[in-house]
Amino acid sequence: MGFFTDTTLCIGCKACEVACKQWNQLPDDGFLFTGMSYDNTGQLGASTWRHVAFVERTTRLPGQGTPRDGTEAGTMAFAPLRPAGQPGTTSLLADFVAPSHIESPVPLGPTQRALSNFSWLMMSDVCKHCERAGCLEACPTGSIVRTEFGSVYVQPDVCNGCGYCVSACPFGVIARREDDGRAWKCTLCYDRLKDGMVPACAKACPTASIQFGELGELRARGAKRVEQLLARGVAEARLYGESALAQPGTEGLHAFFLLCDEPEAYNLPPDPVVPTKHITRAWYAMAASVVGLAALCLGAVAGARRT
Repeated sequence: MGFFTDTTLCIGCKACEVACKQWNQLPDDGFLFTGMSYDNTGQLGASTWRHVAFVERTTRLPGQGTPRDGTEAGTMAFAPLRPAGQPGTTSLLADFVAPSHIESPVPLGPTQRALSNFSWLMMSDVCKHCERAGCLEACPTGSIVRTEFGSVYVQPDVCNGCGYCVSACPFGVIARREDDGRAWKCTLCYDRLKDGMVPACAKACPTASIQFGELGELRARGAKRVEQLLARGVAEARLYGESALAQPGTEGLHAFFLLCDEPEAYNLPPDPVVPTKHITRAWYAMAASVVGLAALCLGAVAGARRT
């Protein structure tokens, strides 16, 4: 199980952030503006398990679909994107607004010219629940485990706050809370999954930007969506981390994304690698060094005896 986040459908409403905080009873972060963006939460952290990033670009994004652009709109527009286990679409627009009212885009007025070469990229970021998770492999206490749903879960009653998991995460997701020192991150709403419900963020997303379900089905949806965007002229559309082949450094993500620019534009590493992936090579290198040093010593001793 996992998430597929279609960033082209994200409108930056932050409903996912609020739903995550409400369900998991997370404390607030102060909600301070950085002065560099309209975003008031900044980044993922120990008390922010969902974060909607606002990326401002001086580049026009051709053919981007939104619920109001007349392309994505319609009563059944989001039916194929419906999160698993939900009786109906999550889109309020699709449910309650007649298609005739949203088939034509609303004129932008005098600001249209000023915004012609400007675009927002918005992405609801979260723990990636890597197939090969650096945090899990670095944890010395067994606090971090793989669940039956494929997610990576931190057991707070076992965590001793050592912080090894923090440096082992290639995405900078997991963090320690200042008040108790323990590590915290997204649980994929493990308690909701146990009761047959979808994660709170996917349930609250009004545009189906966050989709939850079986990874195979989500990958097929993502591939189809990329084809649609490429046909509309969004030449940079791509999936990020959908499989081990696409991202060998983590062997694939249980929370992958559809992007419309290079990963760096979204503050994502282009080729993330779990640190423990290099351990075997490091051990081989150290063994070769020891053998070489021993051979050098034996040669020196043999040379000394001849003289």
